Amino acid sequence: MVVPGSTRERILDAALTAFGLRGFDSTSLDELAAQVGITKQAILYHFSSKQELLAATIELAVQELGGALSEAADAEARGFQRIEDLVRATFSLAARRPEVLGLVRIVSRQGGAASSKLASAMGFMLAEAVKFVEEEMSAGRFRRLEPRMLLLAVYSAVVGVATEPEVMRALGLEPDLRSLVRARRETIEFLRAALVAD
Repeated sequence: MVVPGSTRERILDAALTAFGLRGFDSTSLDELAAQVGITKQAILYHFSSKQELLAATIELAVQELGGALSEAADAEARGFQRIEDLVRATFSLAARRPEVLGLVRIVSRQGGAASSKLASAMGFMLAEAVKFVEEEMSAGRFRRLEPRMLLLAVYSAVVGVATEPEVMRALGLEPDLRSLVRARRETIEFLRAALVAD
């Protein structure tokens, strides 16, 4: 998380929150400037355009997501334990900083240059995840599936459950901390049943 300090950091933090919770197109630079307590020209001094601000915000979101996952990843953990640790860390981040996963979700859906930047920034994490899943399949701890499709399914399940409050409401669940904890538990059990080899 960026600790508000410099003007640039405050702009990035406000942009991450706004883009991640309201969306890029629904956020104007004028609104951001008012929120930070500066002028629009001050934002454009630090970031030459709204697109450049989005690119920097994506880097910040990926950095925060990567940091949360790195802290949770025990290099010695094998099998489903590592998956469970990462799912718990992702849900914890969703509770603490919903805008981080919100931005990842929004940008990945919209396609285009921002989506390509996100994919590039997440490339190393995903390559490591594919390697881990392949090793676990070879060791017989995970079912034999196509690793990249498996990771896509895991990503969709975890990020979808952690970041879709309107879907939760439609299902009769209030998107509060209690529901998030329950959703985390159910997601972990769903993934365990899908991944762990019999």
